[in-house]
Amino acid sequence: MYQWIFDHVITHSDPETAHEAVIKACELAGTNALTLELTSAFFDRSDTSLPPHATFLPRRLKGRLGMAAGFDKNAVAIKTLCALGFGFVEVGTVTPRPQPGNPRPRLWRIPESREVRNQMGFNNDGVDVIAKRLRALRSTRDGRALVVGANIGKNKITPNDEAPRDYEICAMTLAPLVDFLVINVSSPNTPGLRDLQSVQTLRPIAQATLKAAHAAAHRRMPVFVKIAPDLADEDVRAVADLVNELDLAGVVAANTTINHDCGAGGVSGPRLTERTLAIIRLLRRELDEGRTIIGVGGISTIEDALDFVEAGADLLEALTAFIYHGPAWPGRINRALADG
Repeated sequence: MYQWIFDHVITHSDPETAHEAVIKACELAGTNALTLELTSAFFDRSDTSLPPHATFLPRRLKGRLGMAAGFDKNAVAIKTLCALGFGFVEVGTVTPRPQPGNPRPRLWRIPESREVRNQMGFNNDGVDVIAKRLRALRSTRDGRALVVGANIGKNKITPNDEAPRDYEICAMTLAPLVDFLVINVSSPNTPGLRDLQSVQTLRPIAQATLKAAHAAAHRRMPVFVKIAPDLADEDVRAVADLVNELDLAGVVAANTTINHDCGAGGVSGPRLTERTLAIIRLLRRELDEGRTIIGVGGISTIEDALDFVEAGADLLEALTAFIYHGPAWPGRINRALADG
């Protein structure tokens, strides 16, 4: 039914307007306990939880597949997304100051390949507003039970040599409210951001983030770095070495690709599958034991998800496939992963 609605109705709507409508619906559903119960009962029907020793977290994680950053930029849909079957949610990208992002249009569907192109530009409400929402979420027992990560970045107007301070501000503010942080230096939609993936510039950002996060959370905070699929293998190895050196929690691999001829921005979807799998295999060889790989980019089917795990991913994230396959998709993937 969803597939028919998507192909005959949704594809004729403006992509960003449709996204805003879905986010608003999720936000409203999250305010009603009965709606959440019914959503969970219908879409999230079986126990897919992982014991603490299976992840970097000190508690059980409800399913291996989570929602990737970029969908719930402002932390308003977390409860509903978890009720739909996602094991966890990564919000953001969050920047210190609010910013509108790039001019519209900045989001496009590529229906023939079930992909999405975006040039969003870190549009978000800013760290203080998002922290307020997360504080409200964590004020309830049910909210504290959800696993939430925050993807953090720099404001567009911040020069690259001042970037560590932006990541430090976000880490300091959000660390007490989330389960993990992800340093985003791989979006193609903020000018110069991908230059920060080089080890020389990434090191001070990671160090500032770690120091601020540990101090604010009063515990060892899991911090990841998210890389682009367009990095050369030698650069992936260099990032892995830095992760080992600084004792980061691991790597989120990978972001959208600029290796396309569809126009400005990054593309997500099936064209990423093979490259992401290659990066995961490489990271698994290079990272020290105990480092976590969150595989994202190109997961559309149960077979894709199983391939990612076999390649070495500990956890998975998705976004584009959720758009194309609908609300039953995350629960279906997590149940398949639980069954092995």
